[in-house]
Amino acid sequence: MDHIHLPHQHGEGEETALIQAQLSRVEHFQTVAEVFRQLGDTTRVRIFWLLCHCEECVVNISAMMEMSSPAVSHHLRPLRNSGLIVSRRDGKEVYYRASSTPQSQLLHQMIEQVMEVTCPEQDGPAEHPEEHPSDPLEIARRVHDELLQHIERRITIEELSKRYLINPTTLKAAFKSVYGTSLAAHIREHRMEQAAKLLRTSDMTIAEIAQAVGYDSQSKFTSAFKTFFHMLPREYRKQM
Repeated sequence: MDHIHLPHQHGEGEETALIQAQLSRVEHFQTVAEVFRQLGDTTRVRIFWLLCHCEECVVNISAMMEMSSPAVSHHLRPLRNSGLIVSRRDGKEVYYRASSTPQSQLLHQMIEQVMEVTCPEQDGPAEHPEEHPSDPLEIARRVHDELLQHIERRITIEELSKRYLINPTTLKAAFKSVYGTSLAAHIREHRMEQAAKLLRTSDMTIAEIAQAVGYDSQSKFTSAFKTFFHMLPREYRKQM
């Protein structure tokens, strides 16, 4: 591109020439525009962001996005063709994740920074990606700690899977690998131990203790307690 004489010369001539040289590389800007075009759809941005945090199959992506598998596949195809995501086949299942290219990583960072600046959370700053580990064993430990901190609440596997961006089956397997038992059985044991402690050390009613350890029904709590300790809560309190 020949040097263009500007009607109004405001900057240094050398700097202006460099800018003009860059502007002449139309194909470079076309490449950038094409990349941004791939993310010019809200659903596609969400899928790309999801796959930056975990590797998933179409079925699980569909569940998390609350979309049909064909609709998800429709968005995965251009993302893969553009090189933003990659796939691998394991038997009959195909798994997708964001590619490790500088381009993909930069777009991921840009998405999160834009969301943090333009969509601040009312309860505090947006979480950073490092707060969600990718190692299933580390996720299992964090899930364990969260459940114990909120033992009075019933948090489902599906809620945890969406929060930590992990497949429910993977989460269950990782939890059992770390703690030697299923997630449900392990947390039930903690609930019963906490209930026993409250029976020994507090004046709370059986109904209050049931709610404190995550049971909305006193009868369900009583049944679970009897199965675990082989006696009713009232009998346990008398013996202790």
